[in-house]
Amino acid sequence: QLQLVESGGGTVQPGGSLRLSCAAPGFTLEPYAIGWFRQAPGKEREGVSCVGPSGRGTIYADSVKGRFTISRDNAKNTVPLQMNGLKPEDTGNYFCAVLYSSDCILTYPSYGVRSRGRGTLVTVSS
Repeated sequence: QLQLVESGGGTVQPGGSLRLSCAAPGFTLEPYAIGWFRQAPGKEREGVSCVGPSGRGTIYADSVKGRFTISRDNAKNTVPLQMNGLKPEDTGNYFCAVLYSSDCILTYPSYGVRSRGRGTLVTVSS
């Protein structure tokens, strides 16, 4: 059964950096579009970034453009999300998902995803 595992979350001060990682033991991520999403307490789930199959294209939410970078590490079978210049509004539970579509989207599909992880908590606070 496909299971995604996120890691790398933590507590940082505004302006700090974190590097999240999305792993899928026993499942090859490269052929699939992988999205990173986040949800803060009391807020709607929000798409953060997505990378297309085999690294074909990336998209970002306007709120994170220029600060976050999504990539693929095919050797490690992971999808990292480098987050720089973190702001308090970036606080939330970040999770990754394998999309059914080969096209990247930032809206969490109403029809669901192939699989998603439980997430890793990011807290940005002084």
